[in-house]
Amino acid sequence: MHHKMASVLTVSDYSLQLTFEDGVVKVVDLRPYIGNGISAALEDINYFRQVQIESGGGIAWPNGYDFCPNFLYEEVTAVELLPA
Repeated sequence: MHHKMASVLTVSDYSLQLTFEDGVVKVVDLRPYIGNGISAALEDINYFRQVQIESGGGIAWPNGYDFCPNFLYEEVTAVELLPA
């Protein structure tokens, strides 16, 4: 299934509130994905806040760094399983 973003809001340093077209709304912390190569620009919080929804339904920044909407959907809807 192809998921698309309906809206994206910066809610705190390096965290975004993602709203998907199916109504799922979650906050995701992107700190683990920031810091090397093209993502280094996102360490500047003012630059991080320039996030936009791209035509494919994911999110992107002016330098081209982006996240696939399906990856983000899996990140926010994954259920952690406890060891038995």
